[in-house]
Amino acid sequence: MNAYLAIGLLGILVTMTLALVRATLGPSVYDRILAVNTFGTATVLFISVLGFLTGRPDFLDLALLYALLNFIGTIAILKYFKHGSLAAGED
Repeated sequence: MNAYLAIGLLGILVTMTLALVRATLGPSVYDRILAVNTFGTATVLFISVLGFLTGRPDFLDLALLYALLNFIGTIAILKYFKHGSLAAGED
């Protein structure tokens, strides 16, 4: 079973590499933001599987925290690029 998880980790690393390539070569800002969000999601998966492989369930807490930060960060960046500011009252 550990061999399958190691292969899964390798697949996640390949996905993270492709997301980084898209983030650097993306034709638009939104493609780059989507690639960074994909990289963050793959990082959450990587931390979770690594925690399972090493037998450390506290890695799942770190993965959940990183997932929340990834989501909030993506929303904040999209709001900044749409409105030009993160202030609540400006439109």
